[in-house]
Amino acid sequence: QVLLVESGGGLVQPGGSLRLSCAASGFTFSAYAMSWYRQAPGKERELVAGITSVGGITNYIGSVEGRFTISRNNAKNMVYLQMNSLKVEDTAVYYCSAQRTPIQHWGQGTQVTVSS
Repeated sequence: QVLLVESGGGLVQPGGSLRLSCAASGFTFSAYAMSWYRQAPGKERELVAGITSVGGITNYIGSVEGRFTISRNNAKNMVYLQMNSLKVEDTAVYYCSAQRTPIQHWGQGTQVTVSS
């Protein structure tokens, strides 16, 4: 059974930091690219950051470049998203995803709320 379980979400003030974690099981983690998506109320889900299966090459959407860092630990089947300098507009449900075309697995999401 494939499982992706996110944790680390919560309420934080603008300018604060959070670290999201995603624990993966039930598939060959090291063979999959991993990503974090987010979906804000009334908006479509968007790709926030991704990291390749080999080489750990990362990519980010422009609005989080320089503030967020995605990383992975293949020995622990974990992927992380370090989020710094958080803004109100970062408020969303954040989802962990594993991709190996044509397969894509999803986690259940974790809420991140940035508010004063």
